[in-house]
Amino acid sequence: MDRARGEIADRPRFAFRGAMLDEARHFHSPAEIKRYIDEISRFKINYLHLHLADDQGWRIQIDSWPRLTTVGGAPGTGVDGVGGGYLTKADYRDLVRYAADRYVTIIPEIDMPGHVNAAQVAYPELTCDGVAPPPRTDTEVGYSSLCIGKELTYKFVDDVIRELAAMTPGPYLHIGGDEAHATSDADYLTFEQRVLPIVGKYGKTPYGWNEIARSPRATTAVAQYWGLDTSNADLAAAVRTGTKGVMSPANLAYLDQKYDPSTVLGLDWAGYIEVRTAYDWDPGARLTDVPASAVLGVEAPLWSETLRSMADIEFMAFPRLAAIAELGWSPHRDWQSFRDRLGAYGARWTVQGVNFYHSPQIDWS
Repeated sequence: MDRARGEIADRPRFAFRGAMLDEARHFHSPAEIKRYIDEISRFKINYLHLHLADDQGWRIQIDSWPRLTTVGGAPGTGVDGVGGGYLTKADYRDLVRYAADRYVTIIPEIDMPGHVNAAQVAYPELTCDGVAPPPRTDTEVGYSSLCIGKELTYKFVDDVIRELAAMTPGPYLHIGGDEAHATSDADYLTFEQRVLPIVGKYGKTPYGWNEIARSPRATTAVAQYWGLDTSNADLAAAVRTGTKGVMSPANLAYLDQKYDPSTVLGLDWAGYIEVRTAYDWDPGARLTDVPASAVLGVEAPLWSETLRSMADIEFMAFPRLAAIAELGWSPHRDWQSFRDRLGAYGARWTVQGVNFYHSPQIDWS
């Protein structure tokens, strides 16, 4: 009997298909991170970006600066004082191995020169006046800055990057760079001029939020676009000199934004993001002044200001992360097809005990 023969050719549109989990605003345990890795890897997400330090907490052990975790990761740190904890180096290395076994690469982030209040509480010498600021457990942003003129700042940065790079086999190390409102423009450029090469010195590609594109040193960096606009002159200029982009527009890809006004968890400063909103855009064409050839891929950040449990993580991530994952894999978008396939997939989440959002846009079977 003759049998019909065929060939399936399937490859991702983008090499970079990421998710981000905020450990700083609320610490999520290694077990919870592993569960999230299991869940995202099912959708061929291949990078997990861990946001490990911010104003409210420091979540990764650094041997050369031990008070970062004993103070910055102590009980009572985090938003509302309920997100304490940190990853030991053993925890982190175990997560890296666990993720790699599932074809996921970990990207660590230490946000700077802003978002550093927790580090300065632990080490007041990182401020310009040597006085420790009070701990912060609120959700305000933009008030902290490393002291750009102090050489100690760059010893601190070098130590942190060196230790992180040594236990991170993946190619990227994220240095933040966003919302540095307490840093003057001149100081910001001075800081990036010094810090971007440090990442390269330790064998990693610098990765940062799109503000780093303002620096001439960003030519070998990856800039993560999180803005709401459909053009960005700084990033457009940077890609012409070699910078690459990852698309994470907050009004389309931020998984911490509410689904609609009735959503109990999440924020709404970037707008409401229902499933179709998360699906119905093109990462390669989001910025009119950045060509698709300069876009490495797409990443879906999940910030933790309102999250307290694994169930909270799952509710905000799913089903929207499945939409972002498909944008990263396929150049073609078909809402009706995706809607039908997602509806059928819901039964698997139910069996797996995933606390996903039952969007009214989907016919769940």
